[in-house]
Amino acid sequence: MSDIILDFINQYKKSLADKTFVKLIVSNPRSKSNFIKKFSYQLVEVQKEQKIKCVYTNKTNDITKNYTYDESVEELGKQLGVDFKNGILFTTKNDINILFNKKMEGRMMSKKATFDSQISIEHNKTKKRFIKAENNSYLQSLGVVDSNGKVNKNSVDKFKQINKYIETVDGILKSSEINNQAVLNIVDMGSGKGYLTFALYDYVTNLLHKEAKIIGVEQRPDLVLLCNKIAKENSFDGLSFSEGAIENFNTDKIDILIALHACDTATDDAIYNGISSKASIIITAPCCHKQVRNQLHVDNELKEITQFGILEERQAEILTDTIRALVLESQGYKSQVFEFIADAHTHKNVMVVGTKKKTNPNANKYLDKIDQLKEKFGVEYQHLEKKIRK
Repeated sequence: MSDIILDFINQYKKSLADKTFVKLIVSNPRSKSNFIKKFSYQLVEVQKEQKIKCVYTNKTNDITKNYTYDESVEELGKQLGVDFKNGILFTTKNDINILFNKKMEGRMMSKKATFDSQISIEHNKTKKRFIKAENNSYLQSLGVVDSNGKVNKNSVDKFKQINKYIETVDGILKSSEINNQAVLNIVDMGSGKGYLTFALYDYVTNLLHKEAKIIGVEQRPDLVLLCNKIAKENSFDGLSFSEGAIENFNTDKIDILIALHACDTATDDAIYNGISSKASIIITAPCCHKQVRNQLHVDNELKEITQFGILEERQAEILTDTIRALVLESQGYKSQVFEFIADAHTHKNVMVVGTKKKTNPNANKYLDKIDQLKEKFGVEYQHLEKKIRK
């Protein structure tokens, strides 16, 4: 770590110690492909303990993590001058800028303070909610809220997940080519009890004021009956649920295909359906990466990782979702892989998203990359890439 970065970090630590810290922003990523565009620090109080709230900003949504002081210093040291070229520390005494050029040569300067007092550290409990709990009859029917519009104790995480999901969809949709369409055709494959499907219909029709035609596909007939009943009771005329398996569902025109927590290769079948239907947006949250893990046969330096069961499992997940992202790229989609909600709420928190691009790709370029990965991990095939190659 260079002396100038150490100096900037020491200024940050000093501002925390003498209580002059206001906020810190790190921006200007070195690479355009960097998923995180900037992150910022601010003091908060969580359960009577002071923390540093770090907000990572990207094109689709914000990811928030609370760090201890030491953790925030460590994160700053990892990112500044490595992945990001600019940093600005706001204190009540002065503003301190650190800037790096293309050669990553840094300079630091001090300016008059923008703020003359600290920002309140009281943790803000009033958050923007896309989906409200009050007067929400479908969430009441699904057992998320009670008759008074209060979130049930055992559904707090579910309610947070619903809102974070809609926030994520909102970011994806608003940066897509179909944002201005008056009608959206959406298929939600593996809709389950329909929490997110109902919320999505609510969001499209009542917040975006668009016409929505949404089909939820689910294998369990009791859930299909329940969801159709709730949709009818709420006069959600453009929402319906259909019984069937993802791989057998025939789709025509789709604007958005969604598959959240579809088990193992069902996620691949859903992505393949979306690609075949020329969906503009494909949103998945994969689950149960068994198909690739059962094939892993590593006979190189990577076996030092896969010798441990838990790490082998995680490596199989990473490999599977990487291949899925590469397949999407090969079929003309801009792919993104990101965490959409903290794993305190659900461990199934990784999203693989594809947004249709105008230009046609060199498919072989991405398929060759997949072949190299398969060879490296001793994998014969991955379900989605096998279907694409047929």
